Amino acid sequence: MSAPPELPEIVARAFDVSRKAGYVSFCRNETGRLLATLAATRGGVMAEFGTGCGVGTAWLRSGVRTDARILTAELNPALAAAAAEIFTDDPSVEVFQADWSTLSSKGPFSLLFLDSGDPDSVRVDAVADLVEPGGLVVLDDFTPCESWPPIYLGRVDTLREEWLTDDRFTAVEVMIAPDASALIATRR
Repeated sequence: MSAPPELPEIVARAFDVSRKAGYVSFCRNETGRLLATLAATRGGVMAEFGTGCGVGTAWLRSGVRTDARILTAELNPALAAAAAEIFTDDPSVEVFQADWSTLSSKGPFSLLFLDSGDPDSVRVDAVADLVEPGGLVVLDDFTPCESWPPIYLGRVDTLREEWLTDDRFTAVEVMIAPDASALIATRR
């Protein structure tokens, strides 16, 4: 069995900044590799709502192969400052210390990365119009579920159900690790 591939340099920097800030909640490597892969297919403007210390943003940046721009919003001033440190010399990435809604006037986005941890801010109706036709929405931090309707902690997972059934999107749940899945939705 071989060792996992090395992290892209920008992602390694983001992990270092995150550790120094004492921030331990960040994008998993499996999700990150998915983000990098999807970002490699995009141009235009991409966005992330909930930057943390910038690990997810770094994964997006590691995949970009065009003149695409990445905008990311983090409400916590200390985390936003830490993330901005990673991208100081990168004109392709802009970190906003703000609520995610601040970015709503800067779309539509070719790719939008959301954390499912705050269900109210990632409802389909809240973000659907922020994604261009053919654009992608990636939601992470789901626990894999094989049943329908999707169940989490003994209840119907209404967020997952909403994204998988909305007529504005074609969506799929992708298992990225035995204990983690993500939703990928393409705007019709």
